[in-house]
Amino acid sequence: MTGGTGGAEPEPAESPGPAESPGPAGPAEVVRAYLAAINAHDPDRIAGLVTEDFFNEHTSVRGASLRGRATYRQRLEGFLAEMADLHYEVERLVAEGPAVVVAYRMTARWRHDGVLHPFDLRGVFWFEVRDALVAHRVDYRDGVDFEQQVGLR
Repeated sequence: MTGGTGGAEPEPAESPGPAESPGPAGPAEVVRAYLAAINAHDPDRIAGLVTEDFFNEHTSVRGASLRGRATYRQRLEGFLAEMADLHYEVERLVAEGPAVVVAYRMTARWRHDGVLHPFDLRGVFWFEVRDALVAHRVDYRDGVDFEQQVGLR
């Protein structure tokens, strides 16, 4: 619907680049930048958007949680190499204070034994943002769904 005011704020036409940044970004903007870095498959940019004590928490049974920016950066190389065409589509983003919740659709082709296996998963991230960086990320997704789609079950 167009033309109504309805209390909604219009989206900015274009986000400022790093040189034009007006100051610290709000939590929602930090999370959008983090997801954009993942979608760009840029491990340095991704790691640069998390705190030194970053906690990457996975709730699926086979998920491996970790702590620390350096450890996360090391794991990113392998993760991104395994996930050809990795893309997170934001279905919904809700922010309240430092907390940001994102319902997402994750698509990629998982590289395993020289074969690319496509998959399409839905999940939810829960982020805590501190000092304009992601401090904690919790990933809720169905690991069995992934295994079924890539032929492991």
